[in-house]
Amino acid sequence: MKKVCVYCGSSSGKRPEYRYAARSLAKALTLRGIGLVYGGASVGIMGEIADAVLADGGEVIGVIPQALVDKEVAHDGLTELKVVDSMHERKAVMMDLSDGFIALPGGLGTQEELFEALTWSQLGLHKKPCGLLNAEGYYDILCSFLDHTVEEQFVKTHHRDMLLVEDSPEKLLTLMEAY
Repeated sequence: MKKVCVYCGSSSGKRPEYRYAARSLAKALTLRGIGLVYGGASVGIMGEIADAVLADGGEVIGVIPQALVDKEVAHDGLTELKVVDSMHERKAVMMDLSDGFIALPGGLGTQEELFEALTWSQLGLHKKPCGLLNAEGYYDILCSFLDHTVEEQFVKTHHRDMLLVEDSPEKLLTLMEAY
């Protein structure tokens, strides 16, 4: 893997451990020489991971819609900032640039982005790994729900298994590289 897309919040969340998880993932990426593709913002968990990768000398590509640039949330110190017209274009560009996808803690946008990447994998539109960095058990309830979707026969077991889940950045990246 040369570049990993990380979906994460424009908020920092309630717990400082979420920011720590972002910095830990940044360190794991840079130690492996993997570049970061992300939403291009300077705020929240997004800003945290971008700043940490940059501080370690890593490559950071941000992809952000013009509307968010206009709101002054774009990160101005990235390796590259791609400004696009829409959220749909943003997701497509991020997907094209990336060899895999990881979700850190985040809100509705983070979940939507992750599930689109996972759905596209299920449909065979790409064969890239999708993972959750389950910092502080943030995704425990979501994982239980996904298990429930299998029990209720809306999701097949092999599709549920496509979502790699770890609480360690290093272990998650190892799973993704072996995917």
